[in-house]
Amino acid sequence: MNYGSRLFYHRGLFDTESTNNLFVSAMVENVRHHQAHCPEYADILRRQGFSPDDIKSIDDLWKIPPIPTLFLKRHTLYSTSHQHLFMKSTTSGTSGRTSQMGLDMTSAFRGVGMVLGTFFSHRLISPRPTNFIVLGYQPAKRNKMGVVKTAYATTFTALTIHREYALKDTGSEYILNIEGIKSALLRFEKSGLPVRFIGFPPYFIFLIRELMESGIKVKLHPKSLVMLAGGWKQFMAEQVDKPTLYAMSEAVLGIGSDRIREFFGAVEHPISYADCPNHHFHVPIYSRVIIRDTDLKPVGYGVPGMLNLITPMLTSMPFCSVMTDDLAVMHPGSDCGCGITSPYFDVLGRVGLADVKTCAASASELLDVKQKGGSK
Repeated sequence: MNYGSRLFYHRGLFDTESTNNLFVSAMVENVRHHQAHCPEYADILRRQGFSPDDIKSIDDLWKIPPIPTLFLKRHTLYSTSHQHLFMKSTTSGTSGRTSQMGLDMTSAFRGVGMVLGTFFSHRLISPRPTNFIVLGYQPAKRNKMGVVKTAYATTFTALTIHREYALKDTGSEYILNIEGIKSALLRFEKSGLPVRFIGFPPYFIFLIRELMESGIKVKLHPKSLVMLAGGWKQFMAEQVDKPTLYAMSEAVLGIGSDRIREFFGAVEHPISYADCPNHHFHVPIYSRVIIRDTDLKPVGYGVPGMLNLITPMLTSMPFCSVMTDDLAVMHPGSDCGCGITSPYFDVLGRVGLADVKTCAASASELLDVKQKGGSK
C-alpha cells in the first residue's frame, strides 16, 4: 500500500504528531504523481522553482505552491483521463463561478477511509431508525453539485426511515417545500424516532424562524442531531453567533448545543472537518493547515490570515495545496480544552474581494499556466 492510502486508513483521527513523517512521505508522493501526470501543474511547480525534493519535514509543507480556489474556478486541472474518473461534482457556484472535482478509484478509496475515520471517531454513526430533514436540494440526475451528493450520503449515517427535502424535485424544476417540512416535523415528533437535520447554517436559521412565526414548537427525540456545513456564504448579513443559534434550536426543536455539529470542507479540498464538543475544527491526520498573509507567507498561532489546506487525498486532480478565500486563525490544541491535542482553526469569515485579488496577484506568476489539454 502506498503512503497516501496508508495515511487514510491509519487509526487515530487526531494523532497528527505521530503521523507527521507519514504525512510528509504521502505529500511528496502525491506532488510527484501530479507533476508527472498533469502538465499544467508541472508548469506551476517549474515557474515557482519548486521540487518535491524541497520537502524534508513537516515544516517544509508551506513551500508547496498553494493554488487559490479563485484560480480553480477558472481552470480545471486533471492528472488522469476522464474515463478513469469515478465521480464528478461541482461547487454550488454562489460566487458566480464553479469549481469542478473528479474522483478516480484511488481518491475514492482514500475518501471512504477518511469518512469512516471521521464519523466513527466523532460517534456520528447510529444504528437507530432515524428521520432526516435535508435543508437543501433533493438529488436529481441533472444536479451535479457536490453539496447535494454529500448531503445525501450523510443520510446513511443512520438507519434512514424517511428523507424530507426543503427543495423538492418536480422532474423539471425545484420547488420550496416549507409546508412539507412543517408537516414532517410534526409527524416525526409523534413517531418518537430521532431526527437529523442536514444543511447550511443560514437554511437552518431560516427554518427555525419560519417555525417560530408559525407558532410551531416541537420536542424531538433526545438523540436527534443537527449537522451543519458550508458556512454562511452569501447570507453573511443573516449570520447569528453560535450561542444564539444553539438557544433558538433548543427553544424550537428541543435540540441543544451538545447535539449540534458543524462541518467544514470544500469541493477543492474534500476533507471533512467536524467540530469538537467545544465547537472547534481540529486538524485530522488527513490534512495540515497553514494560515498565510496576503504575500503568501505563513503566520503563527493567533494571527488571522488566508486559510491554506493541504492533503494528499486526490490522485485525480492536483489539489495538494489549496488556498481558500476564507479568513481563519490557528490555535494550539491545548487552548481548546476538549482533550484533542491537534491544532484547531476558527473560520472568521470570507476574505474581502480586495484581499482575494491581492492574494491572486501575489500568486499570478505562479498560476500563469498555458492552457493545455486538461484546462478549461
